[in-house]
Amino acid sequence: MADWRETFESVAFRAIRLLRLDRLLLLGAPSHPFLDYFRGFENVEAVKRIFGEKAADVLGKLKIDFIPFGGYMGVNPFNGHLMVNRRYLNGGDELDVYLDLVHELVHVRQFMEGADLFNTKYSYVERPTEVEAYRYAVEEARRLGVSDGRICEYLQTEWMSDGDLKQLAETLHVKCPSDVG
Repeated sequence: MADWRETFESVAFRAIRLLRLDRLLLLGAPSHPFLDYFRGFENVEAVKRIFGEKAADVLGKLKIDFIPFGGYMGVNPFNGHLMVNRRYLNGGDELDVYLDLVHELVHVRQFMEGADLFNTKYSYVERPTEVEAYRYAVEEARRLGVSDGRICEYLQTEWMSDGDLKQLAETLHVKCPSDVG
């Protein structure tokens, strides 16, 4: 079952869509080409695994909307744009930002395929779209030689309980040290 934040977000997005207020979400903020900010990202091996031969085409069409609120980044459920908090992009931990990009690009692909990114039938850590996105991020972290302890730090978010972190880590076969989570 989704936690209250996830449920609220899902209901809010549905209400915004129903009332046709989705353009107000970004308050007229301009969209920017993804590749203007992430040049060469279409050649990153993790991105090629996500999109296959379509990587360059998808990223060439992908837009970024910089948001003044919200913590990190996500996918706009109305248009599939990547929403990024500029403060996080500029000041966040480089590994976390990179792994979040990998994670969110999986959501971009899922959006393109018609998946329900906010399916409240599942808790956040059980949601198939989240598990798949985290799986790609963990796979990329391991490819880079990141330790399981550091991967656990990446997985841990303020909206996850210690039990949620443990469940997600077990699902992804990540061994968290006892002092993390």
